[in-house]
Amino acid sequence: MNKINKNKNLFITSFALFSLFFGAGNLLLPPLLGYKAGADWFWVTLGFMVTAVVIPIIGIYAHAKLQGTLFDFAKKVSPTFSLIYCVLIYLISIAIPSPRTAAATHEIAIQPAFGTSPLLTSSIYFILVLVFVLNRSKILNVIGKYLTPFIVVMLLLVIGIGLFSSGLTADASQFESPIVSGVLEGYQTFDAIGAVVVGAVIIISINIKSNASFEVKKDLIKKSGLIAGFGLFIIYAGLISVGAFYGLEIELNSDLSDDMQRANLLRGISLKALGTFGNTVLSVLISLACFTTAVGIVAGTADYFKGLIKDSQKVYIITAIIACVFGVVVGQLDFHSIIVIALPVLLFIYPITIVLILLNAIPNKYASNLVFRVVVLLTFVFSIPDVLNFLSPSEGVTKVINLIPFAKHSLGWVLPAFVGFVLVNVLQKNKN
Repeated sequence: MNKINKNKNLFITSFALFSLFFGAGNLLLPPLLGYKAGADWFWVTLGFMVTAVVIPIIGIYAHAKLQGTLFDFAKKVSPTFSLIYCVLIYLISIAIPSPRTAAATHEIAIQPAFGTSPLLTSSIYFILVLVFVLNRSKILNVIGKYLTPFIVVMLLLVIGIGLFSSGLTADASQFESPIVSGVLEGYQTFDAIGAVVVGAVIIISINIKSNASFEVKKDLIKKSGLIAGFGLFIIYAGLISVGAFYGLEIELNSDLSDDMQRANLLRGISLKALGTFGNTVLSVLISLACFTTAVGIVAGTADYFKGLIKDSQKVYIITAIIACVFGVVVGQLDFHSIIVIALPVLLFIYPITIVLILLNAIPNKYASNLVFRVVVLLTFVFSIPDVLNFLSPSEGVTKVINLIPFAKHSLGWVLPAFVGFVLVNVLQKNKN
């Protein structure tokens, strides 16, 4: 009986984790990425998996190892830095990915069918999100038992029939560096940030339901992360390949913004795979995938501020309401506008989040407080040219970027962070 319960908990937690990850960007980004990659879809997929699957699942492993809050991720740098980092992450989460889920639901699922205003859609949407978040103890069960299996079945249906009915021939690639393009597109999924946010949600949900030991919970979270990661890999690879193989069959208007192209491509694939029923499937799929992610973000934000202020339930409720109101307001913007706002923020905060995830996942003997401080500082400094180049390109910034390895691909922070990590560890080992 215990083994049955253990497997049941693993199944529910894995599905809930998958669903909390899988939102608007995760569904809309891969098909257009595959469409543009064409014959290079496999290499683009490899790059996309780095930032959209591998790093996030390492983040879940780091959560399993720490079993604390997001504050624990950055506290080795300094408590002040960790506090600022946490507040920024949660503000970004409720300001960009959460409203983006409402915008995507409205543009793809609601507006074409009912012609309603964004205000009505986002208002009803976030009222439902608030209802789920306030019923905190039931989040894992409802999402893991019912919503996620339905999402996965529909996704596999679209991908399977889509691949079976396509010609399996792809157009030429539009990318000069397919792997790098995949890595940078993976940023837009917010999955690394999602890992540090929803990982905390999973831990608190497990703690509410179970009094199991640290090791038992660690094992459950690790296995759930691996299963969710495998599910993400299958779905992403499927969506990218379907996008690539339908590149010759679905003509996109190049004058449209990328977000409209994403929506039209996904709609076209669904129609070709499932006929007129495809529109209904796509609408339900988008709505559920977006909704579960928004629930995870709002719950995670409310959890953090609740813990910050004397574990107050009132603070939890007030934070959840504020996050939902904010979602309604920002949800009036279209999906494309939210992505444009998100990119400079991602170029700044994403690299720091990635190095914090990696440092927390490795053995403690290689991740001292000094290592954390040096690596995070170097990552921050060498991310500045990327942000400046996006916000205000200039000759001076271009010269700096040309001097830094990989900076042309917005990855100028990678080598300095790695060198800093190695040097500090070598110096500390010699000192000891």
